[in-house]
Amino acid sequence: MRRAVRVLPAVPVVLAVGEVLVREGGTGGNLAVVLLLALAGTSPLAFVVGGERGFRVPAALALSLGCVLALVPFRALTLGGVVAQLVCVFVLGRAGWPWLAGVVLVPYVVVALVGDQGATRVVAVLVATLASAAAATGITQRARTTSLAHSATERAFADTLVEHAARGERARIARELHDVVAHHISMIAVQAETARLTTPGLPAEGAARLLAIGDTARGALTEMRRLLGVLREDAAAHGTDVRRRPQPGIGQLLELVDASRDAAGARTRLIVSGPVAPLDPGVEVTAYRIVQEALTNARRHAPGAAVDVELRYGAGGLGVRVRDNGPGPACGDGNRPSPGGDGHGLLGMRERVATVGGSLRTGAAPGGGFLVEARLPTGTEALA
Repeated sequence: MRRAVRVLPAVPVVLAVGEVLVREGGTGGNLAVVLLLALAGTSPLAFVVGGERGFRVPAALALSLGCVLALVPFRALTLGGVVAQLVCVFVLGRAGWPWLAGVVLVPYVVVALVGDQGATRVVAVLVATLASAAAATGITQRARTTSLAHSATERAFADTLVEHAARGERARIARELHDVVAHHISMIAVQAETARLTTPGLPAEGAARLLAIGDTARGALTEMRRLLGVLREDAAAHGTDVRRRPQPGIGQLLELVDASRDAAGARTRLIVSGPVAPLDPGVEVTAYRIVQEALTNARRHAPGAAVDVELRYGAGGLGVRVRDNGPGPACGDGNRPSPGGDGHGLLGMRERVATVGGSLRTGAAPGGGFLVEARLPTGTEALA
């Protein structure tokens, strides 16, 4: 391609010089002048096609001037000069210089309008028409190339958005896995431990099996969190069969509290106050997941502690409050550490609350224990 660009400007030069030499008898004593004008109307094409951007304007003007001078005074515009002029305006249009292509066509239009010699006027009209078509072709190709480049950019941008959306979806799935699977596996571990310690007359073999069940459940929690960390970062789903089911809401909280009470063997209450109002589905799911995660943390960090779950409906929104009477936070920042040090429970709570425009506070409860308190908007506030 580069070789063709270097060779192309030489073709009009050869054509012009050859034509002048063939017509040597008709030019008489003006041979040197006509030959010089033929070179002036063709050789600058090399700077228009392959030269630097700064040389393009003077080269195009010089080429056009040489062709016009060969046409008007001497009526000796060569075929090579016409070809060079057409290539020149095409390159200018293709390079995004349509105004310069228009400038070099102005002399031909003037000659076509005011020229007094028939042949000269015909040639000027012909060159102006062909050069206009060549310039339009160059401009069209540039527009097409620009459109293709923009389309490629838009496709790349769309692919990037899809990739980010996929990562966000994987993070959402990871949070759902943590909320649901960790809750049920921890219930298995607690139930096995409770059965081992509270069943009278349990054979030693049965106690050993229950202990193994608890250990297996705790090991499964640890392994799940390791895999879950990979999924939250950038795991790709290959052929995953995801079966959807309705998301839980406020209506399932009583079942959740009953299941937690049965699993932990401790007092767990659900307290509802204020006029009950319909909630946005996203707020209901958020409230359910907060309570679910708080109950799981209470069983894990404060086994046997009593837990109160409170829902407070009001004009300002829904208040969700989960408090246990256990030992309270075990680290200096007021938050309970997740087992293994890499859990996402409290982080998942904060992300869920942020998605509905609410607020969350976790930490030591007044008088002892641990407190999870969230404020969620209701009604039109949640939609906003």
